[in-house]
Amino acid sequence: MTTSQEELLPGTRRALLHRVAVAQSEGRAPSLVAAVVRGGRIVWHGARTSVQGHGPDENVQYRIGSITKTFTAVLVLRLRDEGALDLGDPLEKHLPGTGVGEATVADLLAHTGGLAAESPAPWWERTPGSLRPELSDVLGEQPLLHPTGRRFHYSNPGYTVLGALVEKLRGAPWEEVLQREVLDPLGLDRTSARPKMPHAGGWAVQPWADVLLPEPTEDLGRMAPAGQLWSTAHDLARFAVFLAQGDDRVLSAETLREMRRPAAPVEAADVADGASYGLGLQIQHRDGRLLFGHSGSLPGFLANLTISVEDDVAAVVLANCTSGPLLSTVGSDLVRLVAVAEPRIPEPWRPLPEVDPVVLELAGPWYWGTHAFALRLTPDGGLSLEPLSGVGRRSRFRRNGDGTWTGLEGYYAGELLKAVRRPDGTVSYLDLGSFVFTRQPYGEEAPVPGGVDPDGWRGIGQTPKP
Repeated sequence: MTTSQEELLPGTRRALLHRVAVAQSEGRAPSLVAAVVRGGRIVWHGARTSVQGHGPDENVQYRIGSITKTFTAVLVLRLRDEGALDLGDPLEKHLPGTGVGEATVADLLAHTGGLAAESPAPWWERTPGSLRPELSDVLGEQPLLHPTGRRFHYSNPGYTVLGALVEKLRGAPWEEVLQREVLDPLGLDRTSARPKMPHAGGWAVQPWADVLLPEPTEDLGRMAPAGQLWSTAHDLARFAVFLAQGDDRVLSAETLREMRRPAAPVEAADVADGASYGLGLQIQHRDGRLLFGHSGSLPGFLANLTISVEDDVAAVVLANCTSGPLLSTVGSDLVRLVAVAEPRIPEPWRPLPEVDPVVLELAGPWYWGTHAFALRLTPDGGLSLEPLSGVGRRSRFRRNGDGTWTGLEGYYAGELLKAVRRPDGTVSYLDLGSFVFTRQPYGEEAPVPGGVDPDGWRGIGQTPKP
């Protein structure tokens, strides 16, 4: 990935530096490094440090904690795409005897499996992984705290189980599979399970005095798929581009879109925060934008990856302290600063290279009862249905090749759209999941459920025709 510090305006660069400087100073972080991605490359990076005359750059490793979970989720989705498993498979089908076998693969990815948040004591993040050599040591005697699939409950052991699932189906250690299937293809040369020089040291900062305590750096063993990795701002920037665009050597853009869709029931507190969870990705609505990515923490380190696909902006923020700066806020602020100061310039409008007249006939206004909609052809060969009022059900549709279309999102996700034609081949009406769409409100020739009054539309003082 190339780096260009000249692409952003000077005022934008100063605003970004100011934001990370405030985060490092007020958060009392020994060091903080950040990078911003746009157009598939780093367009800004900056750092602040407590060590005079020395600052980390985008190639210094920090521990990234739970951002590791997104890497593990990518491995699981690769297995799904290859047909080795189904997201609806109960864990018992592939890993019998764990005690959490009712939870599905999707449940574990979305933290809805009902598993405990942590493994049994002692605190796994500050103790050697050798204390938990087996999966049973990670899960404990009562691994389930909630009914499976009923609520979101963040679970580190859940991702340990997913790592074990990868190992079982690949016949190789999680770390080896990750290197071969994700890190090498994406060129993430400075992402590793163990630190490589140059790397930051992890520190705890005393809450009431400006003094430091070194944090232990433990190998997490079985818990590695939940939080083991070290990485750099540069590598995570490259990973952000992959998560936004896809890479067919690893995962397709369509699978990445699936990962970004909410997959967990939202708790009341999460509704207030505008937050939800997909398949290995955190999702949030902030400042009017839809953001996804993941945060991470381990003793001595904080990390955040935030991406806005619509704005084509991503931010990476890393710090070497146990607590202090709220990096999820910093990350979303960096995205916002660039998106507001230098909004994305849209691609030039271009006409379609070719169009099927049979499909073109579907375009235009349609009515579901008295609700007005517009059906449009999309550049990717699909269709989009949008309410003309701007409020209501909308969806994109994928062409099936047999004259029907399948909804991709919202209320109509998975629903079938088909054009019903007259004997002469022209379109009479649209059938969308049993809803009848007509060219005029309650079109008389269409089989509108309940029928249409034969006297037609009338004013308030008119009487029906004799």
